[in-house]
Amino acid sequence: MKTNSLSAWILAVRPYSLGASVIPVAAGTALAWTDGGFRPAVAALCLVFALLMQCTANLVNDLWDFLKGADRPDRLGPDRAFAKGYITPRAMKAGIALFTVAACAVGSALLWFGGLWLIWVGLACVVFAYFYTAGPWPLAYHGLGDVAVVLFFGVVPVLFTYYLQTGSWTWEALIAALACGLVIDTMLMVNNFRDREEDARCGKRTIVVCLGAGVGRWGYLALGTVAVALCLSLLAWGRVWAALLPLLYWIAFFATWRRMVRIDHGDALNVCLGETARNMLLFGLLFTVGILLG
Repeated sequence: MKTNSLSAWILAVRPYSLGASVIPVAAGTALAWTDGGFRPAVAALCLVFALLMQCTANLVNDLWDFLKGADRPDRLGPDRAFAKGYITPRAMKAGIALFTVAACAVGSALLWFGGLWLIWVGLACVVFAYFYTAGPWPLAYHGLGDVAVVLFFGVVPVLFTYYLQTGSWTWEALIAALACGLVIDTMLMVNNFRDREEDARCGKRTIVVCLGAGVGRWGYLALGTVAVALCLSLLAWGRVWAALLPLLYWIAFFATWRRMVRIDHGDALNVCLGETARNMLLFGLLFTVGILLG
């Protein structure tokens, strides 16, 4: 692959993972639609902001995991552009800066709809994107990666996408936010389960490294199962389809969990990573359609 080429940058932003930004915005927007507050311009801005912030986080992760020794050329997971030498250090730093500026520009437009206080929300998103893996105390290296994912790929995007379109908060939106965050965290959990031995060697103390492989196995199952249980609780608000359609996701998710437990370790777990990404998108589609159907 040619250095600093378009293909290298596409690899670096990890397109397979970007559904994690689309799903919460779609769920928040669907809730806004059913509550009579859909604003297409706001929804579009929220989506672009979320995508740009995730690209920023992925690039920072690409750079700093390599610098900290967590990403070596022989890593078990999918190729990382910086670790493979496809992107130079100078270009990577420039790319991170460019994506950050672009995200902030889009976020600034959202201030028009929600007020200046949203600067603090945007700042928190930027801090998360950087300090998830960078800085003197990166969250992912101290067992807080899963908490950060649930917050910034669930609670924050769903609630604020909904709020910016409706001007209100609801318990339904919070439940949807937590469900989305838990499903998206299954991607991190299977990734950390696969990398547990490498992470332990380089001092990356994920929850799987800290508490053992069993937490990875059962934690993965718990994340998807609790997410579906949260969806079922929406029956209390009369959202029948939003409650029931995610059960189809759980069937596919459970099959992936069984395969993950059977494989247990090694690069063969990349199959489970791919299936988890697919299942995550399936959940997003089913949940969003379910919300719209009522």
